[in-house]
Amino acid sequence: MMRKIFTLVFITLLLACAYIAWLVFGPTVKAPEGKFFYIHTGASYQQVKEDLLKNKIIRNGFIFDQLSKKAGYPQNTRPGKYEIKNRSSLYNLVKMLRSGRQTPVRLVINKLRTKEDLAQKIANHFEVDSLDAIRFLLSNDSLKRFGLDTNTAMTAIIPNTYLLKWNSSFEKLFQRLDEEQEKFWTPERRARAKAEGLSPREVYTMASIIEEETNNAADKAKIASVYLNRMRKGMRLEADPTVKYALRNFALKRILRGHLDVASAYNTYRNSGLPPGPICTPSANTIDAVLHAPETNYLFFVASPSFDGSSNFAETYAEHLIYARAYQKALDSLILSRK
Repeated sequence: MMRKIFTLVFITLLLACAYIAWLVFGPTVKAPEGKFFYIHTGASYQQVKEDLLKNKIIRNGFIFDQLSKKAGYPQNTRPGKYEIKNRSSLYNLVKMLRSGRQTPVRLVINKLRTKEDLAQKIANHFEVDSLDAIRFLLSNDSLKRFGLDTNTAMTAIIPNTYLLKWNSSFEKLFQRLDEEQEKFWTPERRARAKAEGLSPREVYTMASIIEEETNNAADKAKIASVYLNRMRKGMRLEADPTVKYALRNFALKRILRGHLDVASAYNTYRNSGLPPGPICTPSANTIDAVLHAPETNYLFFVASPSFDGSSNFAETYAEHLIYARAYQKALDSLILSRK
């Protein structure tokens, strides 16, 4: 009789151990919707556990507690974005959270026009709040250490794909972007900028105008030559995209005479030289187009009446008027045909 009881107890203990082992090492973890689990800066161990249970990532808080205590996790919770693999083990989950092995955010930056655009994009992908981001971008004191001010802040941004930690402060994110910008400006690029009589910031600003002027890669360097020639002759750039930026109306299709009177340092119809900062984040190719601008005598350009995205370039105002009238006539005809 005792032997049967002993055997029964042994089997029960064996099953209990097997069950506990399954809870620890078995496929008990369930991936949340979107597969990522976020731990906010300052979150306590208790908050992390409650969120794991609330999102049904783990089933057993007691076992999680025991494993976490063994691993020393309650005293070492780390914020971040963690990828939870479906049917992984509780052991591996605790190990990952304890090590702080988070998944980096893949930040893709293309064309951004304003500091507010950058702040919102960062807030959409990272823990940082958009108000903290814009507060940083509008503070000369914050930007001073990067050699920037509120006008030139966006020159730190080279459109590209970046891998960054979700819980990074905006200052750390900006520092990383600025470091990549410094790498972009190789000695060769800096030498080309100097040869054109421009600083890297000024090249970036000119490229930003060209980025807004055209999507036609073949014309970008020629447009750069127009602006460089006009600056050398003391002529105003009279670039339509700077008026749109000054008005903060990027949907404008046609710039009218009334628009040209907007009082802004960015309005190149009223002010000589380049605006005090960029009007968007230009691509690396557009920046390089400025650095490789050909030697021309062009002083004017206007969109082609073929509407193929190309431009017609002119050395004299008389020649430019011919091209401009042809474009205007084609545009009027197109508008009438759509009514």
